[in-house]
Amino acid sequence: MRIDVLTLFPEFIAQAAAVGVVGRAQERGLIALQGWNPRDYAEGNYRRVDDRPFGGGPGMVMMIEPLRRCLAAARQADERPAPVIYLSPQGQPLTQPLVRELAAMPRMILLCGRYEGVDERFLEAEVDREISIGDYVLSGGELAAAVLIDAVGRLQEGALNDADSAIQDSFEGDGLLDCPHYTHPSQHAWGDVPAVLKSGNHAEIARWRRQQSLGRTWLRRPDLLDEAGLSRADRALLEAFRAEHAARGQK
Repeated sequence: MRIDVLTLFPEFIAQAAAVGVVGRAQERGLIALQGWNPRDYAEGNYRRVDDRPFGGGPGMVMMIEPLRRCLAAARQADERPAPVIYLSPQGQPLTQPLVRELAAMPRMILLCGRYEGVDERFLEAEVDREISIGDYVLSGGELAAAVLIDAVGRLQEGALNDADSAIQDSFEGDGLLDCPHYTHPSQHAWGDVPAVLKSGNHAEIARWRRQQSLGRTWLRRPDLLDEAGLSRADRALLEAFRAEHAARGQK
């Protein structure tokens, strides 16, 4: 996968994507990442990329022409067509199903806004979709782009040392939250590892993990249960979890 990023801070994108799983994916040739600075395509001594908004108001708006020329250069770097994605709080929420859709693409171009945003005419003419990482406002799109790059990068085949790690993540499969995980030591002042995880009984371990996943989703994100399509067995596990949870609360 190739990802081109239009940003006033290409060094930030490069540094954020240089570590961890995404950094390893780049080293393995699974992801090619390149930043493009609109300021390099601006005119005049000051390389201006923004101006005051018509109608008044605070802040500045990114101008059409530096972005248009920058995008043209990014497109010329690779012949494959690529959707242009604008990171915006007004966009479609980024979810794991959407991440999987994007991860399957051979190429994408990310646009990072700054100031009060981007001239609407550029968005209407050149942007294919807008994506949001949450209902809040950031100083610019770079952090959102880094989140998106990490999310799609780790799903590239060969990026993770164990492919099952992605399958077991929260929001994968049926959309439930992940179960709790434990490691050594098995006994600690803060509690002991559940005995079932040390039993060697894989069927019981799978049952416990499923129940914990259901219970954790019920406690923290009950809205996800409505879309999960629980089986009769799942509902029985969840009811048992609720009963145990209630009993603990009464002690």
